Amino acid sequence: MNLESISPGNVKSEDEHRRDICTVGRWIHARNFVAATDGNISVRIDRERILTSPTGISKGMMMPDDLVITDLQGDRLSGSRAASSELGMHLLIYRRRPDIGAVCHAHPPTATGYAAAGMPLNKAIVSEIVMSLGCIPVTPYGTPGTPELSEELEPFVQNYDALLMANHGVVTYGPDLLTAFFRMETVEHFAHVSLVTEILGKQVLLSNHDVEKLLAARVRYAASGALQARPVCPVTAESETTRNASITQNELQTLMGEGVEQAVHKDRERR
Repeated sequence: MNLESISPGNVKSEDEHRRDICTVGRWIHARNFVAATDGNISVRIDRERILTSPTGISKGMMMPDDLVITDLQGDRLSGSRAASSELGMHLLIYRRRPDIGAVCHAHPPTATGYAAAGMPLNKAIVSEIVMSLGCIPVTPYGTPGTPELSEELEPFVQNYDALLMANHGVVTYGPDLLTAFFRMETVEHFAHVSLVTEILGKQVLLSNHDVEKLLAARVRYAASGALQARPVCPVTAESETTRNASITQNELQTLMGEGVEQAVHKDRERR
Protein backbone atom coordinates (compact mmCIF):
# COMPACT_ATOMS: atom_id res chain seq x y z
CA MET A 1 0.00 0.00 0.00
CA ASN A 2 1.39 3.37 -1.00
CA LEU A 3 0.11 5.99 1.42
CA GLU A 4 1.37 9.27 0.03
CA SER A 5 1.33 12.63 1.75
CA ILE A 6 -1.72 14.77 1.03
CA SER A 7 -0.53 17.92 -0.66
CA PRO A 8 -1.64 20.14 -3.54
CA GLY A 9 -1.08 18.40 -6.84
CA ASN A 10 -0.47 15.04 -5.14
CA VAL A 11 -3.92 13.95 -3.98
CA LYS A 12 -4.96 10.30 -3.94
CA SER A 13 -8.30 9.22 -5.30
CA GLU A 14 -11.24 8.75 -2.97
CA ASP A 15 -11.23 5.00 -3.66
CA GLU A 16 -7.57 4.78 -2.68
CA HIS A 17 -8.25 6.63 0.58
CA ARG A 18 -11.12 4.26 1.34
CA ARG A 19 -8.94 1.21 0.86
CA ASP A 20 -6.14 2.77 2.93
CA ILE A 21 -8.41 3.51 5.89
CA CYS A 22 -9.69 -0.07 5.87
CA THR A 23 -6.13 -1.39 5.76
CA VAL A 24 -5.05 0.77 8.71
CA GLY A 25 -8.20 -0.30 10.53
CA ARG A 26 -7.11 -3.93 10.16
CA TRP A 27 -3.61 -3.02 11.38
CA ILE A 28 -4.75 -1.32 14.57
CA HIS A 29 -7.19 -4.16 15.27
CA ALA A 30 -4.56 -6.88 14.65
CA ARG A 31 -2.13 -5.12 17.01
CA ASN A 32 -4.76 -4.98 19.78
CA PHE A 33 -4.77 -1.20 19.70
CA VAL A 34 -8.59 -1.36 19.77
CA ALA A 35 -11.25 -3.75 21.04
CA ALA A 36 -14.74 -4.38 19.71
CA THR A 37 -15.88 -1.26 17.83
CA ASP A 38 -13.45 1.16 19.52
CA GLY A 39 -11.32 3.73 17.71
CA ASN A 40 -11.74 5.89 14.65
CA ILE A 41 -9.71 6.89 11.60
CA SER A 42 -10.07 9.75 9.15
CA VAL A 43 -8.39 11.31 6.15
CA ARG A 44 -8.71 14.80 4.71
CA ILE A 45 -9.58 14.09 1.08
CA ASP A 46 -9.64 17.75 0.05
CA ARG A 47 -9.91 21.19 1.62
CA GLU A 48 -13.61 20.78 2.38
CA ARG A 49 -14.23 17.06 2.96
CA ILE A 50 -13.25 14.38 5.47
CA LEU A 51 -13.45 10.62 4.89
CA THR A 52 -13.99 8.83 8.20
CA SER A 53 -14.73 5.47 9.75
CA PRO A 54 -18.36 4.97 10.82
CA THR A 55 -19.63 4.38 14.32
CA GLY A 56 -20.49 0.91 15.63
CA ILE A 57 -18.20 -1.24 13.49
CA SER A 58 -14.98 -3.12 14.22
CA LYS A 59 -12.03 -1.36 12.64
CA GLY A 60 -10.80 -4.77 11.52
CA MET A 61 -14.01 -5.47 9.60
CA MET A 62 -14.61 -2.23 7.72
CA MET A 63 -15.26 -2.27 4.00
CA PRO A 64 -14.65 0.75 1.73
CA ASP A 65 -18.39 1.34 1.27
CA ASP A 66 -18.86 1.57 5.06
CA LEU A 67 -16.96 4.86 5.26
CA VAL A 68 -18.61 8.25 5.56
CA ILE A 69 -17.79 11.63 4.00
CA THR A 70 -18.49 14.79 6.01
CA ASP A 71 -17.68 18.45 5.68
CA LEU A 72 -15.49 20.32 8.16
CA GLN A 73 -18.56 21.06 10.30
CA GLY A 74 -19.29 17.34 10.64
CA ASP A 75 -22.37 17.28 8.40
CA ARG A 76 -22.65 14.03 6.45
CA LEU A 77 -22.29 14.44 2.70
CA SER A 78 -22.38 10.79 1.67
CA GLY A 79 -22.51 7.31 3.16
CA SER A 80 -25.29 5.18 4.62
CA ARG A 81 -23.80 4.91 8.11
CA ALA A 82 -23.39 7.51 10.85
CA ALA A 83 -19.94 8.99 11.37
CA SER A 84 -18.04 8.28 14.59
CA SER A 85 -19.36 10.11 17.64
CA GLU A 86 -15.81 11.36 18.18
CA LEU A 87 -15.54 13.00 14.76
CA GLY A 88 -15.44 16.39 16.49
CA MET A 89 -11.96 15.57 17.80
CA HIS A 90 -10.76 14.91 14.25
CA LEU A 91 -12.37 18.08 12.91
CA LEU A 92 -10.69 20.16 15.62
CA ILE A 93 -7.29 18.80 14.58
CA TYR A 94 -7.94 19.51 10.90
CA ARG A 95 -9.10 23.05 11.64
CA ARG A 96 -6.15 23.87 13.89
CA ARG A 97 -3.53 22.08 11.80
CA PRO A 98 -3.72 22.72 8.04
CA ASP A 99 -0.63 20.50 7.68
CA ILE A 100 -2.51 17.44 8.93
CA GLY A 101 -3.98 15.00 6.42
CA ALA A 102 -4.99 12.06 8.64
CA VAL A 103 -5.96 11.25 12.24
CA CYS A 104 -5.92 7.95 14.16
CA HIS A 105 -7.59 7.38 17.52
CA ALA A 106 -7.17 4.10 19.37
CA HIS A 107 -6.77 2.57 22.83
CA PRO A 108 -3.38 0.79 22.77
CA PRO A 109 -3.30 -0.83 26.20
CA THR A 110 0.08 0.25 27.58
CA ALA A 111 -0.13 3.84 26.41
CA THR A 112 -3.76 4.02 27.54
CA GLY A 113 -2.59 2.76 30.92
CA TYR A 114 -0.26 5.75 31.16
CA ALA A 115 -3.15 8.01 30.16
CA ALA A 116 -5.36 6.47 32.86
CA ALA A 117 -2.59 7.00 35.40
CA GLY A 118 -2.19 10.62 34.32
CA MET A 119 1.47 10.01 33.46
CA PRO A 120 2.95 11.67 30.34
CA LEU A 121 5.54 9.84 28.30
CA ASN A 122 8.18 12.52 28.79
CA LYS A 123 11.31 10.82 30.06
CA ALA A 124 14.37 10.84 27.82
CA ILE A 125 14.97 7.10 27.77
CA VAL A 126 14.68 6.48 24.01
CA SER A 127 16.62 8.75 21.67
CA GLU A 128 14.32 8.12 18.69
CA ILE A 129 11.32 9.41 20.66
CA VAL A 130 13.12 12.63 21.59
CA MET A 131 13.91 13.07 17.91
CA SER A 132 10.50 12.22 16.49
CA LEU A 133 7.86 13.26 19.02
CA GLY A 134 9.75 15.03 21.82
CA CYS A 135 7.28 13.64 24.34
CA ILE A 136 3.63 12.73 24.58
CA PRO A 137 1.64 14.82 27.10
CA VAL A 138 -1.55 13.86 28.92
CA THR A 139 -4.57 16.05 28.17
CA PRO A 140 -7.31 16.62 30.79
CA TYR A 141 -10.28 14.27 30.72
CA GLY A 142 -13.18 15.15 28.45
CA THR A 143 -16.32 13.07 27.95
CA PRO A 144 -15.95 11.05 24.71
CA GLY A 145 -18.33 11.98 21.93
CA THR A 146 -19.03 15.46 23.34
CA PRO A 147 -17.63 18.94 22.62
CA GLU A 148 -15.94 18.75 26.02
CA LEU A 149 -13.38 16.34 24.61
CA SER A 150 -12.36 18.73 21.83
CA GLU A 151 -12.20 21.62 24.29
CA GLU A 152 -9.71 19.74 26.45
CA LEU A 153 -7.56 18.77 23.46
CA GLU A 154 -7.49 22.17 21.78
CA PRO A 155 -4.63 23.76 23.80
CA PHE A 156 -2.36 20.83 22.92
CA VAL A 157 -3.10 20.17 19.24
CA GLN A 158 -0.99 22.97 17.80
CA ASN A 159 2.27 21.88 19.44
CA TYR A 160 2.12 18.08 19.53
CA ASP A 161 1.59 15.24 17.06
CA ALA A 162 0.51 12.62 19.60
CA LEU A 163 -1.60 12.96 22.73
CA LEU A 164 -2.53 10.74 25.66
CA MET A 165 -6.14 11.50 26.57
CA ALA A 166 -6.72 11.05 30.30
CA ASN A 167 -8.79 7.93 31.12
CA HIS A 168 -9.49 7.42 27.43
CA GLY A 169 -6.80 6.56 24.89
CA VAL A 170 -4.40 7.99 22.32
CA VAL A 171 -4.79 10.22 19.28
CA THR A 172 -2.06 10.69 16.68
CA TYR A 173 -2.03 12.63 13.43
CA GLY A 174 0.23 13.46 10.53
CA PRO A 175 0.45 14.69 6.94
CA ASP A 176 -0.72 11.29 5.69
CA LEU A 177 -2.36 8.17 7.06
CA LEU A 178 0.78 6.07 7.22
CA THR A 179 2.54 8.70 9.35
CA ALA A 180 -0.45 8.98 11.68
CA PHE A 181 -0.48 5.19 12.10
CA PHE A 182 3.28 5.00 12.63
CA ARG A 183 3.00 7.61 15.37
CA MET A 184 0.38 5.44 17.09
CA GLU A 185 2.77 2.48 16.90
CA THR A 186 5.61 4.65 18.22
CA VAL A 187 3.59 5.86 21.21
CA GLU A 188 2.64 2.31 22.22
CA HIS A 189 6.21 1.07 21.71
CA PHE A 190 7.58 3.89 23.87
CA ALA A 191 4.98 3.12 26.54
CA HIS A 192 6.08 -0.54 26.56
CA VAL A 193 9.74 0.42 26.98
CA SER A 194 8.92 2.93 29.69
CA LEU A 195 6.82 0.37 31.57
CA VAL A 196 9.63 -2.21 31.44
CA THR A 197 12.05 0.26 33.01
CA GLU A 198 9.47 0.99 35.73
CA ILE A 199 9.08 -2.75 36.42
CA LEU A 200 12.85 -3.20 36.53
CA GLY A 201 13.03 -0.32 38.97
CA LYS A 202 15.67 1.59 37.07
CA GLN A 203 15.69 4.24 34.37
CA VAL A 204 18.96 5.53 32.95
CA LEU A 205 17.97 8.79 31.34
CA LEU A 206 19.80 10.62 28.60
CA SER A 207 21.64 13.66 29.93
CA ASN A 208 20.57 17.21 29.20
CA HIS A 209 23.60 17.43 26.92
CA ASP A 210 22.52 14.32 25.00
CA VAL A 211 18.99 15.68 24.63
CA GLU A 212 20.30 18.99 23.32
CA LYS A 213 22.36 17.15 20.69
CA LEU A 214 19.28 15.21 19.61
CA LEU A 215 17.28 18.41 19.34
CA ALA A 216 20.08 20.00 17.31
CA ALA A 217 19.82 17.03 14.94
CA ARG A 218 16.05 17.53 14.91
CA VAL A 219 16.61 21.11 13.73
CA ARG A 220 18.87 19.86 10.93
CA TYR A 221 16.30 17.28 9.81
CA ALA A 222 13.61 19.96 9.86
CA ALA A 223 15.75 22.21 7.68
CA SER A 224 16.17 19.37 5.18
CA GLY A 225 12.40 18.87 5.05
CA ALA A 226 12.60 15.41 6.61
CA LEU A 227 10.99 16.53 9.86
CA GLN A 228 8.81 19.44 10.81
CA ALA A 229 10.36 21.75 13.42
CA ARG A 230 7.57 21.77 15.96
CA PRO A 231 7.93 22.80 19.59
CA VAL A 232 8.43 19.87 21.95
CA CYS A 233 7.28 19.52 25.53
CA PRO A 234 9.66 19.33 28.50
CA VAL A 235 11.71 16.15 28.39
CA THR A 236 12.83 14.85 31.77
CA ALA A 237 16.53 14.11 31.44
CA GLU A 238 19.57 13.49 33.62
CA SER A 239 21.57 16.68 34.20
CA GLU A 240 25.33 16.63 34.52
CA THR A 241 25.06 16.99 38.31
CA THR A 242 21.54 15.99 39.32
CA ARG A 243 19.52 12.94 38.23
CA ASN A 244 16.01 13.44 36.87
CA ALA A 245 16.46 17.16 36.19
CA SER A 246 14.04 18.71 33.71
CA ILE A 247 14.66 20.76 30.61
CA THR A 248 12.09 23.54 30.60
CA GLN A 249 9.71 24.27 27.75
CA ASN A 250 11.36 27.67 27.22
CA GLU A 251 14.81 26.11 26.97
CA LEU A 252 13.63 23.60 24.38
CA GLN A 253 11.79 26.19 22.33
CA THR A 254 14.82 28.49 22.48
CA LEU A 255 16.98 25.69 21.12
CA MET A 256 14.45 24.92 18.41
CA GLY A 257 14.38 28.59 17.46
CA GLU A 258 18.13 29.03 17.22
CA GLY A 259 18.22 27.67 13.71
CA VAL A 260 20.45 25.05 12.18
CA GLU A 261 23.77 26.87 12.24
CA GLN A 262 23.46 28.11 15.81
CA ALA A 263 22.29 24.75 17.11
CA VAL A 264 25.09 22.85 15.37
CA HIS A 265 27.67 25.41 16.56
CA LYS A 266 26.43 25.10 20.13
CA ASP A 267 26.62 21.32 19.88
CA ARG A 268 30.23 21.44 18.66
CA GLU A 269 31.29 23.84 21.38
CA ARG A 270 30.08 21.50 24.09
CA ARG A 271 31.90 18.44 22.81
